[in-house]
Order: sequence, then structure tokens, then C-alpha cells
Amino acid sequence: MRKKTIVVALGGNALLRRSDPMTADAQRANVKVAVRALAPLAEEYKLVLAHGNGPQVGLLALQQAAYQDVEPYPLDVLGAQTQGMIAYMVEQELGNVLPPEKPIATLLTMVEVDPNDPAFGEPTKFVGPGYEKAEADAMAERKGWAFKLDGQKWRRVVASPEPKRIFEIRPIRWLLEQDTVVICAGGGGIPTAFSEDGKTLEGIEAVIDKDLASELLARELDAHLFIMATDTEGVYLDWGGPQQRLLGWVTPEMLDLHSFPPGSMGPKVEAAKRFVKSTCRRAAIGRLEDIAQIVEGTAGTNVVCGIPREYRRNPNL
Repeated sequence: MRKKTIVVALGGNALLRRSDPMTADAQRANVKVAVRALAPLAEEYKLVLAHGNGPQVGLLALQQAAYQDVEPYPLDVLGAQTQGMIAYMVEQELGNVLPPEKPIATLLTMVEVDPNDPAFGEPTKFVGPGYEKAEADAMAERKGWAFKLDGQKWRRVVASPEPKRIFEIRPIRWLLEQDTVVICAGGGGIPTAFSEDGKTLEGIEAVIDKDLASELLARELDAHLFIMATDTEGVYLDWGGPQQRLLGWVTPEMLDLHSFPPGSMGPKVEAAKRFVKSTCRRAAIGRLEDIAQIVEGTAGTNVVCGIPREYRRNPNL
């Protein structure tokens, strides 16, 4: 019987939690926890792992800020660095718990964006450290960067364009045919675009949303299930309010009736809706430690075309 494909997108904070020190040891400890939850899926399914890189890119930006002798590396290069750094740990620790004969591979993944995407006219993604107003103004003048106030500090903001194409999709498919666990599309992929003459591929100063890129990946791979693993049980209505409630099984149309914060759950909900509307297969959002139950459909927020009869009376709907 042919194995079904599952794409799991790991949130950056699932691999380096908000309260953790930004050290290699802390990240590796979290990776070990993650792979113990994911390893059983690799035996039963064709498994593809994507991951976030927000904390890691921020760390590299802070390290660069401390070294003034060279210009900071562009975001596409930082994205490539974090893909290698995070996937190295995931691949190594996953190999420590899977049978030795199970192949695992990491692919540096470039994702095409449209250089004329409207997002370039309204940068929204915070990257790097915070600055005082005068310093931010000077950097904006010198480098042409955009800055916005984030709390008490001014931080650089960059565009978050839509992912259009995953360049490495063919080798990813080939590896899955060989029953390989594939780690790819880290941090939403390395943002790239063709030059005006359409002949040269170039890096772009942007950050692609990891959940939207993972949804494109899941769709291109004809995945049976698309999971976004995070540090919360799922999608809540009235989050933090007196009527807070977790959504269980829902349809995209039910989610369309509500709004979700763009800086947290919004992109995950949008990615889930896109996947279900285009494939009529299940997308789920939930905690990494509940991954086995999410696959079974007994945990997390599950987005489907039509709610199965046994879940229609779920009080969380």
C-alpha cells in the first residue's frame, strides 16, 4: 500500500522557545523533544518537515550588529544560513532515533516571489535588533531601510511577499519516492526573484511567511495532511477573553466569519484555508507534543471541507 504524505511545519518558537536562551544547546534540546514526537510518523507516512526561523534570523542579525567592519549580510543569505543550521540539528537528532537504514535529507530551498508584489510597498515583518530613533533614522538614510516602532525601540521592517514557486519541488518529490524524510523550505524558503530580463535568479530582501510557503509545499506534493505545529493547542476564539474557546473541527467558511491576529495565528489560519479550499484535504493546527493525536483527528484545530458526522456536535465548534 502506497504511503500517504504528511507535511509538518514546525514553528520557529517550537525549536527555540521564547523563554529559552538563544544558545545552540537550548535549540538542540528542543529539537530532541520535537523529533521524538515526529519520528513515529516517519515509519507510517512519507514525511516532509518545514520549519520557522524567526528567532534564529534575529540572533544572526544581533551577532552581525556587533561587528561593524563589514556590511550586514542580506536576508536571503541569512535565510540560507538558518536553513542549514536548523536542519542540521533536526536531521542529526532524527537520525539518532530512527532506524539507521531510514534515509533523511535536507534541501536548501529557494522560493520565487514577484518583485512587483504589493507587499514591497508596505513592509510589515520585523527583523533584527531594536534601535533608538536617531540611530534608526541614520540607518534608514544610509541603507534605504524602513523602520517601525516595536514597543520602545525602532526595528527594521521588510516585505513579506506571497510565495509563488518552490524551485526544488522536483528533487523533493524524487526523495519522497525513495522513502526519504525530507527537511526543506525552512523559514518560508530563501526569497528569490528573476531579474528584469528573466534570465538571472537573484536573492531578495524579504521574509516569506513560513506557513504560506509550507501550504504551497503541501499542495505541490499532493499531501494527505498538512499540519502546522506550534506551542498552543490550536485556534481560539476570543483569545484571552472570558469566552475563550478552542476550535475543534471547522470549515474554511466558518473561519471566514472571524478575524485572527496577523502577527500570530492569522497566517496559520489563512494557510489552512488555502490548503483545504484547493485540495479538499485536512489541515490542522496544534501543539507539537500532540502530533500523534492531531494525525488521528482527536487534537488541535482541524480544517476540512465538510465536518465528519461524529464531530458535528463538538461543543468547541
